[in-house]
Amino acid sequence: MRTWLGTGLLGSNFVRALRRRGEAVQVWNRSPDKARALEGDGARALPDPADAVRGATRVHLTLSDDAAVDDVLERARPGLAPEVTIIDHTTTSPAGTAARAQRWHQRGVAFLHAPVFMAPAHALAGTGLMLAAGPRARFDAVAAALMPMTGKLVHVGEAPERAAIHKLIGNLSLMFITTGVAEALRLGRATGLPSSELATLFELLSPGFSPAARLGRILDADFSQPSWELTMARKDARIMLDSAAAGGHPLAVLPAVAAEMDRWIAAGHGHDDWTVIAKDVR
Repeated sequence: MRTWLGTGLLGSNFVRALRRRGEAVQVWNRSPDKARALEGDGARALPDPADAVRGATRVHLTLSDDAAVDDVLERARPGLAPEVTIIDHTTTSPAGTAARAQRWHQRGVAFLHAPVFMAPAHALAGTGLMLAAGPRARFDAVAAALMPMTGKLVHVGEAPERAAIHKLIGNLSLMFITTGVAEALRLGRATGLPSSELATLFELLSPGFSPAARLGRILDADFSQPSWELTMARKDARIMLDSAAAGGHPLAVLPAVAAEMDRWIAAGHGHDDWTVIAKDVR
């Protein structure tokens, strides 16, 4: 039997998917009505975390942050069975995750961090990506139970904070992709380019436009053999900024990128490839 602590948009759909597969699930949420709403799907809602985890061999969490995870687990602790495995899907800090795993290890309770790149619809459909970090034997013991919950399950390391690191970097990449698209839309709006043509341009730029291709260029590049000089990239950034401002849609993110370019130009790298701005983190 499983327990699910935290039944917001993501957690509730995970529970619904488990119930569709016929699994018994007990649920708890800070807002009791969200937990009770799942009784129509066959889950059992309980008013206290300790009551909710009693009898469970696996306890899943989808909460907001480190503080919420620690608080709820402490409240649940009196009801935890000796053989239980805690599986935390919350996006948490690397340091907090490492400390949490160590704390529960000292208490004799198995803990696995398994954050996800999944929207609520993915949780219901069992698609998307789930990462996991912790002792390999512990991961192997629960992998069969986790696999139906996701489209892809990947063990990223024994150190418990590894999945947290991967999740944060993945989310950072998503933020930059989204803000990059937003900047492109602003410049397109300012210069009269229809959004449909922008979509076509992005398709034409693939796969060289992809983050993996950019990373490869940064890791492998000889900066002294430029394909796009930093000074020329900075010139283009100036044109973009000026054009967007003139069209009434000033860019929000590119000014910070331009400032970083200026820093490297001032350091004498103006004639290097523009990927030199990543030199100090290669």
